Formats: sequence, C-alpha cells, structure tokens
Amino acid sequence: MAALPPFSTSYRQQPSIGTPSSVFRQNQNQPRPASALDLPGLQSASRVLHDQFMKDAQIIPDIGDMLTTRKFESPPSSALYSVFPDDYRAPFQKRRLVGIPEALFQYYNTTNVTSHMGLIPEIERVWISIDHKLFLWDYIEGQDISSFVDQPDVITHVAVVKPRAGVFVDEITSVMVICTPVSVLLIGLSMSTVLGTNNRSRKEIKMYATDMTVSTDIEMTSVVGMSDGRIFMCGSQDGCLYELHYQQSESWFSKRVHIVNHSVGSVQSLFPRFTSPKSEDRIVAVISDPKRNCFYTLSARNSISIYQASSEKAVHHVQTLSNLYKSAQEKAPGSPALTPSTFQIVALHIMDLGESRTGVQLIAITMNGVRLYFSPSTSAYSFSYAPTPSAAGGVRPLQLIHVRLPPPNLLHPDEQSSPHRSGYNSSTRNSPPQPPSRPFIVSGLENSCYLDGLMVSAQPGDTDGTDFLLCTAPDLTRIGSLGQLNPPSQQQPSQQSMYGPTSYGTGANQRPPLTEYATLLAIPGRTWSMATVPRESTPPSIAPSPPVTNELATQFSEPSRQFMILTNVGLTFLIKRRALDYLKAVIEEVQTEGVVQPIIEFRDSFGRDQTCAMLLGLASGNTFLDAGEPSTSGTLCTISPDIANVAKQAFYDFGERPIWTERVTYGTSDSSGSAIFSGRREGFAMYFARLVRPLWKDKLTKSGPPGLQQSNFEDYLLVTVQKNLFALKEFLDKNPHLFHSAPGEHSVSRTSSGNEQEAWKAEQNSVSQLQALLSRTIEAISFILLLNDYRLGELIAQCDPDTQKLITSMTFEDLITSQNGVTAARALVNVVIDQQIGQQISVDTISEVLQQRCGSFCSTDDVMLYKARESVRKAMESRNPSERHNWLGESLRLFTKGARMLDFDKIREVCGEYQQLGYGKGAVELPLSCAQALDPDNLGLEYWYAACPPNDTRKEYCDKRLKCYDLVLHSLSVFEEQASQSASAQGSNAIDDPEAIRSHAYDLAFSSEDEMFHSTLYDWLINRGLADELLAMRPPFLEAHLKREPITVPKYQLLWQFYVKDGQPLRAAEILAVLAESDTDLLLDKRLEYLTLAVGNAKSHPVTIGGRHETAISFLTNLEEKLDVAQVQLEVYNALLPHMNDPGEAGEKIKYLSKTLLTMSELYQVYAEPFDLPVMKLLILHVSDHHDEHVVRPIWDRIFDDAIEKGADAQTNADHIIASVVPLGKRFYPSESAFPLKYIASLLVKFALKNRTQLPNGWTPRVLVQCNVPYGDVWDVLHEMYESQIPPFNTQSGVQVVSADIAILLNDWLEEAKRPQSSVPRGEFPVGRIDLAVGQYLAELSANQAETKAIYEGIKRQLRRNW
Repeated sequence: MAALPPFSTSYRQQPSIGTPSSVFRQNQNQPRPASALDLPGLQSASRVLHDQFMKDAQIIPDIGDMLTTRKFESPPSSALYSVFPDDYRAPFQKRRLVGIPEALFQYYNTTNVTSHMGLIPEIERVWISIDHKLFLWDYIEGQDISSFVDQPDVITHVAVVKPRAGVFVDEITSVMVICTPVSVLLIGLSMSTVLGTNNRSRKEIKMYATDMTVSTDIEMTSVVGMSDGRIFMCGSQDGCLYELHYQQSESWFSKRVHIVNHSVGSVQSLFPRFTSPKSEDRIVAVISDPKRNCFYTLSARNSISIYQASSEKAVHHVQTLSNLYKSAQEKAPGSPALTPSTFQIVALHIMDLGESRTGVQLIAITMNGVRLYFSPSTSAYSFSYAPTPSAAGGVRPLQLIHVRLPPPNLLHPDEQSSPHRSGYNSSTRNSPPQPPSRPFIVSGLENSCYLDGLMVSAQPGDTDGTDFLLCTAPDLTRIGSLGQLNPPSQQQPSQQSMYGPTSYGTGANQRPPLTEYATLLAIPGRTWSMATVPRESTPPSIAPSPPVTNELATQFSEPSRQFMILTNVGLTFLIKRRALDYLKAVIEEVQTEGVVQPIIEFRDSFGRDQTCAMLLGLASGNTFLDAGEPSTSGTLCTISPDIANVAKQAFYDFGERPIWTERVTYGTSDSSGSAIFSGRREGFAMYFARLVRPLWKDKLTKSGPPGLQQSNFEDYLLVTVQKNLFALKEFLDKNPHLFHSAPGEHSVSRTSSGNEQEAWKAEQNSVSQLQALLSRTIEAISFILLLNDYRLGELIAQCDPDTQKLITSMTFEDLITSQNGVTAARALVNVVIDQQIGQQISVDTISEVLQQRCGSFCSTDDVMLYKARESVRKAMESRNPSERHNWLGESLRLFTKGARMLDFDKIREVCGEYQQLGYGKGAVELPLSCAQALDPDNLGLEYWYAACPPNDTRKEYCDKRLKCYDLVLHSLSVFEEQASQSASAQGSNAIDDPEAIRSHAYDLAFSSEDEMFHSTLYDWLINRGLADELLAMRPPFLEAHLKREPITVPKYQLLWQFYVKDGQPLRAAEILAVLAESDTDLLLDKRLEYLTLAVGNAKSHPVTIGGRHETAISFLTNLEEKLDVAQVQLEVYNALLPHMNDPGEAGEKIKYLSKTLLTMSELYQVYAEPFDLPVMKLLILHVSDHHDEHVVRPIWDRIFDDAIEKGADAQTNADHIIASVVPLGKRFYPSESAFPLKYIASLLVKFALKNRTQLPNGWTPRVLVQCNVPYGDVWDVLHEMYESQIPPFNTQSGVQVVSADIAILLNDWLEEAKRPQSSVPRGEFPVGRIDLAVGQYLAELSANQAETKAIYEGIKRQLRRNW
C-alpha cells in the first residue's frame, strides 16, 4: 500500500450533495464526558439510524412502481437493459458444479432404462428415478444417496408437500408424492438438521410408509401442495386438473385416498372417462401460491387460470386469462419479439406479497424471454393495489399490466468470458458499451426460476452438451436514488429498434423505468430443473424495511441469493453477485494493477455515501462478505490486508469533508447552521444501521412457555449481528484518523475557516455519538445473550410487576438508549445476582463476566453493590463476632460508596438485614448516606430550608430524603423494641447486647450533621412523648428546629421551656408572648397563662446579661400592659358567659372573645358598650387609666339608677347602693378614671339629703370609708361641699346635713386612731387641723343640731385628753 498514492482529488465528487442531517447551533455540540452514560447522545445517534432505515426503504422503487406507470407517461412495456462485457458487473456467477454421484451410474446397466430427475430444495435433495427405483441425492454432502425401491412402476414425477393436519404422526413434517403412469403414492418424511462435514449443516431425512396409494389410468405430473396440505396436479395425457385427497381413515362415502378430477366434476371422476378436454385447454403446469391461498394453471394454448381452494374437495374457479398474445401486442405494439410462433409461455412465477407493495402478483415468461406481469384488476389507470387478498378472503381477478421485452443486445457467452480489460480505462460508466459483435437472441427457453426480482432461464446452447442461462437482475444504479452526482444515463442500445420504440416521460418527479442487468452464461449439460437455494433470511422487522430488490441494504446482513440448475451432468450453483462483490473486484484491480478507473466508475454509479458504506464493510470485515458458502455462514470474513488498505484509503478519499451551511432568519440576528456530513460519516451511519436493522425497532421479548416471556431474537441472529458490529468497532478503534481532516486540507475552502471548523466539530460530535451507540449496542447483545443463558423468561418473572411491564413493552432500541432501558437492565442484573447469592455462589465470577462483556450494563458501581450484598450474606453466615463485624463494616463501606446507585427498596432491604444483625452503625449511617446521595445537589435541603413552597420541582428530592430518614427512625424503633425484649433477644444474631445497640444507634443519629434529619428525628421523639428527655439533652439543632416555620404551638411550648433550661428567661418570655398572641385555637385562659409566665420570666432577666436592660424593661412594661388587658378580657368574657349560646351575632361575638386577645378599645366598643356592662366599662377605664368625666359620670349615674328600686323604702335602696358602690370602691379607688371620688360622694350625699329623715347621720362618709377611701380624703370631699355654696349646699339645711356627716366621720376617725393596731397611725392624725375645723363647725352649727353639737364637743374633749 505504501507504493500506492492516495486517490487524487481530481475525480472526487463536489461536496454539494446530501441533505442537512442535523442542525447544530453554534457552541452547542460540546461532547459530554465519555465516562457517563450519555442517553441524549445515544438517542441522537439512534435517530440517525432511523433516518437511514427510512432512506433504505425509499431509495429503490417498488417493482410495481416501475411497471405500472400512469396514463400518458409511457406505454406499458419496457426493454431497458444494462449489458457489459467486463466481468466486474456480471450480475451472476457460476459458483460451483457438483457432479452426479458415481454410485448412480451402476444402475444405468442397460440401454433400456427410463430416467427422470428433479429438485426438491425443501429437503435439500435431488430426486433421480431409474425405472422404478427412486434415489434422493443429498447435494450438500455431495455423494450421500438414499433410495426407495418398494414399488414396481416407473417413476415419472416426484414432489414434496405439506401434510394435512391430524392425519400423520407429529414426526412427519412433509409428504413426498411419487407419480407413476398407473398410480400415485404418498411417503411420509421427517427431517432434522445435523452437522455434516466441514461443520456444514445438512438435513437428515427419514421415510415412513403410509400405505396410501391410489391407482390412476392417467400419468400425473406438476404436483403442488397448499399450506393446508391439499394436493393438486394435472394429468399428462388429458391435461385435466386433479386433486389427491387423503384422510386418516376410510368412511362410508370416501376412501382413505382418492383422486378428484376438478376439470370434469367430482361426480364424473368416479366413472370411466368418455371425454377429455380439448387439446387447447390442456393444462400443462400447476403453480401454487400458498400465501394468497390460490393456485394457477397454465394450458398448452397460453391460457392462465386462477383457482381458489374452497371447501373440502372443491375449488373455486376465479378467472381464466386467454388471448394473452393479443393483450401483449396491445402493450408493446410492433415489437418483433412478439410473434405467434415464439409466443409460448414456458413458466409462471409467483411474486411474493412483500415484494410488490402495488400488488404485482404473477409473472409469465415465454420461450423467447418476453415477461408478462399480472396484477389484480382495478379501475382504469389506477394502480394502487392492496398487497393482500380482499377482506372477504377472496382472490381478485388479474389483468396484464406490463410486457417486459427480452434484451436485444446480449453478448454471447464466448465474448463474456474474456472481458475487454484492455480498453477499460478508455470507456466510462456513463456511456453505452459498444454493440456486441455476436448479439445473441433468446429463442428457446425451456426452464426458468424467479426470486426477488431475479430471473434465471435456460435454453439449449449453440453447441452440444451446453445450455445457456439468461440471467437478469435489477440495475440499482439506474433505478435507485443513490445520491449519484452524475447518474448513469439511460442506455439506448441501437438494437432496441428491433423491438419497437419505447419512450419515457420526462417529468421531474417521474419514477424510473425498470432497467436490468442482463447476461448470458454457459453451463455443461441439458437442464432438467432449476430452483432457488433456500436460505435463512432475516426475520421480519418492525423497522422500516427496504424492498427485497434493495440488496444494498441487505448485502451485509443476508447471504447472497443462489440458484441451482440441475443438468444431466450435475448440479450447477449460480450466485447473484452483489454490489459488494463488484466493489471487491474493482479494489483488487486497483491493488494488483494500479488501475483506479473501475473504482471511480463504481463510486459514480452507486454514489458517494453508498460506496463509503460498502468500503467500510469491506475494510472492517463481515460475516456475509464471502458470497454465500453455507460453511462460512456465521464466520467473520475478511479481505487481505493489502486490499483492506485500498478500501480504507478509498473510504477516506471518497468521503470528502463535511460542509457547514449558514441559515439567517430574516429580520433577526439569529443565525443557525447545519452540517452536511461527509461521506465517511454517512457511510458509517448507513453501514451501522443496516447491521442492526433486524433488531433495532423490535420488542426484546415475546410470549413463550405458559406465563413466561422469551427472547424475541434467535441467538444466531444476535451473534451474527454482534460479530459484524464488533469488527466495525475494532476497525474504527484502530483507525481513529478516518474522521479527521488531513493536514493541509484546509487550503482549498470557499467557506471561512470558522465555518469549516464548525462543520468538522458537528461531524466529529455525530461520529462520537454513533461510536458510543456502537459500543453500547455490542454490549447490549452480550447482555441479552447472557440473560438467555440464565433463562430470560424466569428472570423477568422474578421482577416486580412494573418492571415486568416495562421489559415486555421495551424494544431493543429502548434497552440501549432510554432511561427505562437502564432501569430494566439493572433490575434484571439484580435478579441474576440474587440467584447467585441465593445459590451460595460468589458474585465475583458473574460480575466479572458482566463487566467484561457488557460493562455499560454492569458498571463498577454495580459490582461494588453486589460485593456489598455478598459481604452481608457472609456476615449472616459467620459465627465469629469479630469476623462478622468486619464483613458488616465492609458491606457498609461499599454500600455507602455506591449509595447513589441504590434504589429505595434495596436500601430498605439492606437496613432490614442490618437491623436483624443488630448492626446499628449500618442501620443508621447507610440511610443517611443514601439521603445525601439521592439529593447530591442539596435541592431537597434547599426546598426544606425554604419552608417547602407548593408546586416546587425540588419536592421530589426532599421526599427522597424523608423516605431515607424514615428508615433510620424505623431502625431506632426496632432497636428500642429489641432492648425492651432483651431477655428474648439473647438468642438472636445480634453482635452486642440490645441496650448497647440501642444506645449506640441513638448516639450515631444525634451525631449526624444533617439538620433536616435532626428535625425529622426531633419530631419523631416529640410525637413519642420524649420531649422532656429531648429538652434535657439540648442537641445542637433543637433550637433551630423549634423556631422553624411552620410555627406550631407544641414547638413553641417546647422552645420557651428550652430557653428556661438554657438560662435565657427573656427569650422564653418572648416566645411565651408570641404564643399568647398567636393566631391559633388557644383559649383565653391559656393565653392569659402564657402572658403571666412571660411576665414572670421577663422579671427574672438579669440586669447585666447582653446589655439589654432598657429593652427588657420596655418589653416587661409592654407585657404587663397586655396582661392587664387580657385579665380585663377574661372578666368581660366571664360576665358574658351566660349569653354565649344566644342566637345570632351576639353569641358568635362572645365565642370569639375566648379565642384571641383584643385591645382595650375593642373590648369597650365591641363588648362593654353594646352589651351595656357598666362595671366592665369602669374596669376598662381603670386599667387603661382613661380620664374622661363625660364617660365615667354617666356610668356611675347608671349604677345608682340600677341600685335604686322604685317603690322601695329608703333603707332598702341604701343597702342596694352600698352593695353596688362598696365593691367598686374597694376595687378601683383611688383611680379617678373609674372611681371619681367627688362625683360619687355627691351622688351619695344627694341620696342622703333626699332621704335624710330615714337615713342616719354619717351614712355617706361611712359608705365611702367602706370603699377603703381614707378618712382624710372623705373629710376633704365633705369639707369642700360644706364650703362650696353650690346647690344643694347653698341652703342651711343642706349645709347642716353635711356638717352632721362630718361630725360622725371625724368621730369615727378619732376612735379608729385611738384603737390599738389601728390602720391610722397616731402620728399621722391631724389633731391641730381637726381642732380648728371643729371650732368652725360649732360656730356655724344651727341651734337645733344638739346631737351634732354634742359630737363636736366630745371630739374636742377627746383631742385634749389624748393629745
């Protein structure tokens, strides 16, 4: 390779093709770290694969689309062929010839033998009859022959069909029908696949006698079977349609086996035949179409009949197509290929349901190679056919839709065998080849075979002992949209005129007409039979599927299509050469002779991207690289290093570079661009997609044995796909430079270097995503294969229902690219590990296998957790306390390290094991570690600190933490219970005694630094009635916990006690004040209690602490005022309590009074005033110290009015007044706000004056003294009245009454002062002032006041005597 220069850029395609594959905004395509599983990247790469599936389904048109052109576009016939002299592009190749075994020739011992032969590909056998002997030759083994000689008649025809259900034993899977001139015989066959020589699988057959034979007077031929086991055939001599009917046992009306003649009616078939069909109606062949549940017959006069197998022993004749020659002439008028002498149909071929979406159903071929295409009838010029029979199950009639004329310019095999290599470089792919010197015209075809658009037909050659094979295959380069820069021009050979003009529409969206490769091959011998070689095709996939003709999409995932041609010389195997084989040939040409023109023409024909995909497959190796020897199936094939180097160099050079295209939105500054990827990236994506298409969109599992699932993919498919993916990965790993620009390549660039870098960046990002997906896909297949080894169905059954549902609905793609896939994979691995642990098997082995084969499905974290679980198991088994402690410590270390990988159920399970083992450290620390791991960014903690706002996405993380905290609390309660039952716990697995475990667990819990956990722990302890113990401990976060929102009464009740115990009485008082005024359901007496406690604590505040003395005094004053108001409120409430249940607003107001604290104004205005409570009014005025005569005097007036009872005597009313006034005086005096002394005294005096004849002298002062008013104050008020001259004291009588009252007052005062232990100290008694006043009173006393005068004089005597 060193000597080979890189392909020059002169023949590179311009990098203008392709479509924008994805849009990348500038600076948005930074790759993520490779270590993490980049699900968005994997999903992006998976979308690329899906796009490739869609392309593959669309680039090659449906066969029907190329045949059924619309009206006015073109005549419904075609004759476009690509015929090339070189052997690069030959569509077929003779693979090998297997000679008839020598052992058979001994039976040709006379010249008078009758011999027939044919192919039975279903059982991999050739049948050869020599007279009455039947030989089955196993052509896979080459020389193996089995024989059947148990019947005497000459064997003329043999076929293998499906058995009827319920007639034979289960071992019999096929029935062999043997025809002789006088009978038809059935033989049962069973088959099994075994390994033969060279590890090549072959079918081993056993024959079973069935005793089913029927005599006929007609020789039967062309035997076919239907899917339900019915057998149809035609008579050689009479050309009638027959059915061989057999059943398990004879009945009254039918034999066990008999023949039904459908041409003349089943009744007539029981009698001797007196007539036979006319010669032109003679059936010469029967062809079955099991999928459409119908069969066709071909008559000697080119009529085609369609039958549907209807009821038992009956058929429904759907249609007979006759006058086909005339119909063909209408489709291709004037064509010399259509003449009465050559228009003889030699074969009919079924087109599979999946081959034509437009419903092309049947192909007929004539002896000179004209092909007639038939499709179900529809309205004129409408070719939208349903691909399946109608809903009623009927078969629709057919019509001729297209005539395909034979190739006019075929090369004679002699010319084909020595290609014109000398002139190769001078010709180009796009120009038609020179007309052949010996064009060969097909004229005598006898046999043909059809499969997926490929047709092989045989006719006698122009020399004895040789047959020529006409081989045709679709030319994908002309019919496909492969992105070619210069698509091959439609070749118009000069000879085409001999078959009449064929024109095609020129519309821009016109579908391409069918163009085929055609070649003529020579084979030795005369052809007896031909058939396709059965192959293991890829099972149908849900992914968008390419048409069967698109071999570009399947050549790396399916074996080549092969045909077998049986001649009297042997069996010739013919193989379809794929584009891949063509490419391999031209690369060899480059490598051996340095000729690059062929590979350039290949690129121009198939387009850049398709060529790159094939070059990548060639260079990396593939199990289907070799053209289809069965022995190599499943083995990775590679090409020689030299050829691989050429392929690699071509891949790089042809791939070109990515291009960045800018897109600016008009009127904005937004600009975005898209990368048009290089052919290398497109080829990589295309090849990768084609390898995984059989798996990608399909479900992982399907229903298997009862109640269980099983893998939806056969192991051989998984292994094959994986081998090819691994070869691709290995190749890319060894050649990382393939997706980078070469040095110096930037010089030729029309775009700016920034855009070019952007394009390379986009390409490399896409390629790295695809490579990551490639690696994970390889591991996913290993993972599925491993699960299959462990019985996938049983593993799924052990998962929880949600996981089971997840797995059964999951596709292969989901497993690889979705979070659900990660979840399901982990669940399945956990089940496998649990099985291993349950069977006492070390997890090291299985985890090692998992990591080696599918590391992304079993990370090191997973392995760590498995080892942790194994450590727990070993701890359970250990009887040595020290060893057990070590195992538990190791398990905790590993679990803590892998905490982020643990789901909650697993954490709970492990905690349960730790509790059982009495491992407090693990039972407390593991959930706490997991709480942190499940909230790595502390979002849940932030949410909690923010007081848990509603509709916040962080709540999810907070909930995860709380669930982990609950596990700690559960562990603590378990250890509590174990400690309380310590006597019975002696026999447990615990390491230490239960009380020590409990105590240690609490120590660990309280030593945590997680404030949110502490808060949860405190709530739990408080709810369990352990608040006092908690206050005694005073843990670090308790104060913050009790202060945290939302504030609750229980928390604040504890908080003030916490401050009291902590020596902070002022803070306790503050909290009590908040409690008293809180907006809660506290009752009034409780609020009053809190205020009382608050005042008490505030008074306990030391003067020196914190320099808060002034603040504390102000706070205390405020508290005392509030306490006073609250006490007033309580009195108001008690006063109104009898009316609490009054209807209406009044009752509600009274109830409200008990629920909250009110202000003085509210108490007065809302309660005292509306409810008319004079005493409460006085109390409010007293407490609030509100001086307002206009307010207080009407209250006292009301009190006196209420006390005086109309109609009662003066003494009774006087008693009422005393009862009302004295308690108030005692309570309120000396408060002028509530007890205005002068005004109350005036009211009393006025009452006394009014009733002076009935009340004793001194009544007024004695009432006031009873109110605890000092004697001196009472004297001052009375003396002021005496001197005032204000009515009623402006009359002599009024003054004398007051004087009498003063006399009694002074006398009482004197007596009190004289009394031992008197409330009036002797030293404070105003002797001199009284003496002077008494003199004045005596001087002004009326003469008639003798009693008063005596009292005054007595006072003077007492004063002189005692002082």
